[in-house]
Amino acid sequence: MAVSRRAAAVKVPVEPAGSRLVIISNRVPSPRERGPRAGGLAVALQDAIRVRETLWFGWSGETAAPEAAARLVAQGPTTYATIDLAEADFRGFYRGFSNGMLWPLLHARVGLSEFRRSDLAAYMAVNERFAAALAPLLRADDTVWVHDYHLIPLGAALRALGVRNRIGFFLHVPFPPPALYECLPQGERLLRSFGAYDLIGLQTARDAGFLSDALAACGVARRARAFPIGIDPDDFAATARRSAGGRDTRRLVDSLSGRSLILGVDRLDYSKGIAHRIRGFAQLLRRFPQHRNEVTLLQIAPISRGDVPEYRSLRRELDELAGRVNGEHAEFDWVPLRYLTRTVPRNTLAGFHRHARVGLVTPLRDGMNLVAKEYVAAQNPEDPGVLILSRFAGAAERMEGAIVVNPHDPDEIAEALHQALTMPTEERLARWQSLRRSVWQDTAAEWARSFLAAIEVPREALAS
Repeated sequence: MAVSRRAAAVKVPVEPAGSRLVIISNRVPSPRERGPRAGGLAVALQDAIRVRETLWFGWSGETAAPEAAARLVAQGPTTYATIDLAEADFRGFYRGFSNGMLWPLLHARVGLSEFRRSDLAAYMAVNERFAAALAPLLRADDTVWVHDYHLIPLGAALRALGVRNRIGFFLHVPFPPPALYECLPQGERLLRSFGAYDLIGLQTARDAGFLSDALAACGVARRARAFPIGIDPDDFAATARRSAGGRDTRRLVDSLSGRSLILGVDRLDYSKGIAHRIRGFAQLLRRFPQHRNEVTLLQIAPISRGDVPEYRSLRRELDELAGRVNGEHAEFDWVPLRYLTRTVPRNTLAGFHRHARVGLVTPLRDGMNLVAKEYVAAQNPEDPGVLILSRFAGAAERMEGAIVVNPHDPDEIAEALHQALTMPTEERLARWQSLRRSVWQDTAAEWARSFLAAIEVPREALAS
């Protein structure tokens, strides 16, 4: 694909009615990628970018000597604009401050966070560089939408360059209570940068309240609002129906020999509570022996950030824990826990979700958690499974019908698993129908529509 180094070399598509949408995210999906391979944000925004001209700006994913201008590639109504990062900037901005400090802090894991002033300086500098490369590409009537914790200061950096467009910000991860946020050195500096945004969105009313309280405490006259993100449930349900009869799902079903399937699907991350989940499953086998040799837990956890020491340590812990559980409970013809650290295609996962009697979604802290919604969408309406959901997942705020647990208590997980595995059909149907209403209401399309509708009202209404 031909790539231009200068904006002037790109033929801009004909603009449809309405202003252009400008999306800024840490990573930009490749124009070659379609569907789920392009990442969760690309899937969530696909309806919004399909119906209007869009500029999508961010990091290319490459480390190289940075250039002043962004590279642009036009495909249909969307133009993708990317810049590279120097290796030192990548280490400080991405590995250091974004994922070494902000990620654990925002997920209430302060003990895993590590602050260095040099990382904060790189974080601020990269945001300023994003702003400098983006500002020349903006039109006066563009609506600008900034995404996630990597880019909190970007709005303020754009304002410093004279950008007067409407700028919205959405935080996809949780926000901690103000007292916990205070653990961040120079945290007020980041909070004050929120004042540059016309609209601030988070996944849940709880997290929006935490951020609003923190902003008020440092004198920032902004309030955050909740915009719960979702999936395309019709598409995922159709995929699950097709995949249920596919080769991979048939292989899984045959291998279970009639046993009930409990399914966990997570990125390998300490925020997902995978170790807590496995301990809860082990407690099920100890406390409720009627499920021995009658149930299998399949935990799929693709490796994430495998070069980071905390993640290598987590993988070792899970490897050892899985070995202990199977060593204690397995029979010569039954392995209770199947643990995979490789990626499974989305279509295959949809079929697995449909067959699973229990969807086990127990993060220690999560902004939303779309796996819970995919599990619900995938179910057979005539014989649905049961969703067990952590109270600390953002999805729990609106998904009535799930069995809600505190993942820090293995016995509570065990009791919820027993309840789910023995639940009568009538109760499973009633719970699933309640969950279905929520999943089909809070869709990805509705999330994007409602945020853009909120930011594109007259400015005086935004200020009120």
